[in-house]
Amino acid sequence: MTTEVDADQGSRDHGGAKDVRRLDRVIIRFAGDSGDGMQLTGDRFTSETASLGNDLSTLPNFPAEIRAPAGTLPGVSSFQLHFADHDILTPGDAPNVLVAMNPAALKANLPDLPRGAELIVNTDEFGSRALAKVGYESNPLEDGSLEGYALHKVPLTTLTVEALKGFDLTRKDAGRSKNMFALGLLSWMYHRPTEGTEAFLRSKFAKRPEIAEANITAFRAGWNFGETTEEFAVSYEVAPAASAFPAGTYRNISGNLALAYGLIAAAQRADLPLFLGSYPITPASDILHELSRHKNFGVRTFQAEDEIAGIGAALGAAFGGALGGTTTSGPGVALKSETIGLAVSLELPLLIVDIQRGGPSTGLPTKTEQADLLQAMYGRNGEAPVPIIAPATPGDCFAAAVDAARIALTYRTPVFLLSDGYLANGSEPWRVPEADLLPDLRVRFATGPNHTLADGTEVFWPYKRDETTLARPWAVPGTPGLEHRIGGIEKQDGTGNISYDPANHELMVRTRQAKTDGIEVPDVVVDDPEGRARVLVLGWGSTFGPITAAVRRIRRAGGHIAQTHLRHLNPFPANLGEVLRSYDRVVLPEMNLGQLATLLRARYLVDVRSFTQVNGMPFKAEQLETAFKEAVDDVH
Repeated sequence: MTTEVDADQGSRDHGGAKDVRRLDRVIIRFAGDSGDGMQLTGDRFTSETASLGNDLSTLPNFPAEIRAPAGTLPGVSSFQLHFADHDILTPGDAPNVLVAMNPAALKANLPDLPRGAELIVNTDEFGSRALAKVGYESNPLEDGSLEGYALHKVPLTTLTVEALKGFDLTRKDAGRSKNMFALGLLSWMYHRPTEGTEAFLRSKFAKRPEIAEANITAFRAGWNFGETTEEFAVSYEVAPAASAFPAGTYRNISGNLALAYGLIAAAQRADLPLFLGSYPITPASDILHELSRHKNFGVRTFQAEDEIAGIGAALGAAFGGALGGTTTSGPGVALKSETIGLAVSLELPLLIVDIQRGGPSTGLPTKTEQADLLQAMYGRNGEAPVPIIAPATPGDCFAAAVDAARIALTYRTPVFLLSDGYLANGSEPWRVPEADLLPDLRVRFATGPNHTLADGTEVFWPYKRDETTLARPWAVPGTPGLEHRIGGIEKQDGTGNISYDPANHELMVRTRQAKTDGIEVPDVVVDDPEGRARVLVLGWGSTFGPITAAVRRIRRAGGHIAQTHLRHLNPFPANLGEVLRSYDRVVLPEMNLGQLATLLRARYLVDVRSFTQVNGMPFKAEQLETAFKEAVDDVH
């Protein structure tokens, strides 16, 4: 948290009693049981923060179980929000404010809290049984162990129940609204609007208006408590980040929502129906849920009985002339691999969206990882090349989806889009693009014969390729004269007839590889302001935020360091090898054990140095700063 400005600039009258201090940024974490509504609380605080025009970044963190064991460390759910009056890139390394609903939330999150930070604790939950359940031998609110923090002991449950005594609710049911009381209190502390949250609650509980009003009452009570209690003598302002945003229309968006919108936009720009064949899986299910709401845009969603059926239906839709896609995570990719190989053989456009999570097997369903890169690159039998794209931020998921559709439709190929749990659930302000400025993705379907035989007969050859893209024609079933075979057995070049000829197989394998290698992708651009850096930091996917934040810190301290980030992982940008060889050292952070580094070393014979972690959490800027500084110091 930044220091306050002097009194004449940093305070104003607030109800006639309290000072207001101005901050340039703050990091807040809400934490409680998985049933305490921490994700909803964080999401509402985020929405109101976005409406004020702050730049922001979020980090939801929750158990895989629908209702994890109450009061236990594995059952803790948290939501961290970093918001500022300037451009920010990460949810923050450590919270300035922790709201802990119970002892488990306190114990699980206290190690991340720096000394001097504000700690708001629900004292009602700190009974002997709850303390013992998480291993506290004494009450930390009373034994002096929290003396280094600005501790606020607030009986959130009791205050909520008292506020709702006019409602026909049991104490237990009334206590469930304590998250709204906490939200109201934090909204007062940081001058967040209230109208949007109240409208949201009335909409969410439209069929149960008494529950809506109870939550609104609890929310208002939290606000009024902050305004009137002596426990909180100061509130805070964080000005809008106007200078961080170019002119335009903005909204807060998560990665999965942006990706869903990107798929819809791509289908609209291609003038094709969008078909999603999918099976629910964490953390990809939100895309299926969102797309199911948009039938008005020609979207068809099919929740299949399993992963294999989902991608099979999507490939069938692609054969029928739709923009076909499937959403999944790593375990689902394993099941879909045979059909992905079939799509490579059929050379049909298909989008495979992999929202990566911790593995192997079921692994860590709600935690993030980048460990599916080699699976996407090689996880099929035979030589089955597939283009791979990775977005860098939640908002970038929109553009990455459009780009993936461009490649799939232009080159008639399945395309992998590798997001991850951090991007999927995290959010940031996103500038809504002008629809007319999106690329024109319209395709030309085959309409008639495309080859003339020696005797002058005109025929349709399903594997007669475009000379530039090597894409084969896309023929919609039922078009007269365009009947052709499909299937996984190797086809003869041109005719599409089944062929076991060795020379033909060699030709087809090399042609499919050449088609992937020839995909047009932009050159990699290096950020090296002074051109004096000898160390290059390379990243891909969701590591963009913490890498960029760490690089900024190195430069502010006077260090020289270059940075670049890859969106296209197959094929690589044409100038990548030259860029890598132009620096004395290349450092590559990855949330895996060095998968991209392995590929780059093999491809370019460059000593790419890995910096890796696989703990289910995104990198912190501080740890990357330390690693980058060591690299810079080593080459000087």
